[in-house]
Amino acid sequence: MRILVVEDDVNLNRQLSDTLKEAGYVVDQAFDGEEGHFLGDTEPYDAIILDIGLPELDGVSVLEKWRGAGRGMPVLILTARDRWSDKVAGIDAGADDYVTKPFHVEEVLARIRALIRRAAGHSSSEIVCGPVRLDTKTSKAVVNGVALKLTSHEYRLLAYLMHHMGEVVSRTELVEHMYDQDFDRDSNTIEVFVGRLRKKMGVDLIETVRGLGYRIQAPTNAN
Repeated sequence: MRILVVEDDVNLNRQLSDTLKEAGYVVDQAFDGEEGHFLGDTEPYDAIILDIGLPELDGVSVLEKWRGAGRGMPVLILTARDRWSDKVAGIDAGADDYVTKPFHVEEVLARIRALIRRAAGHSSSEIVCGPVRLDTKTSKAVVNGVALKLTSHEYRLLAYLMHHMGEVVSRTELVEHMYDQDFDRDSNTIEVFVGRLRKKMGVDLIETVRGLGYRIQAPTNAN
């Protein structure tokens, strides 16, 4: 999962970004409203953390521009002000949730997990596909009760496919959501990760849809 953090406080931006990376997310950073708007308008993020009080362009204006352009990614707004009017302005502009500063980063993580789950149609922190269980809270996966030892890239691949269970996901889309904007992206590496993941899982759940991409779905029981 790929996250954008738009926060002008350098230390807070770094703290949020480091925490998100430790939790297994790919993170891009922006430090003013114009840069944040550009990235959110041109890159495919699974969620965005957006500060309201930004230089160059305020957070509410950034959000209004995204929504006006049809950008529907989940957005969590941050505000140092606890006035209800600021929260209402953010929600009315299209925010999905908010956190008031100061906050615990664990709360931000929990809210981001919830936003991503809801955007993909999942209500629980645990996503199940046949014998595979993905715990988004702990970033762990098990198959038939046995924990999988996955690299960060393998986990991101599995997590993205399971969040979009039943959908065909292209290699390009996987690359866009597994690497940050500065990474030298190569869609051919996806095939390698899929092969490793299939071998570690030991179950035939990831389907190659020729010419289109990959799909993970639970097996259907034959009558």
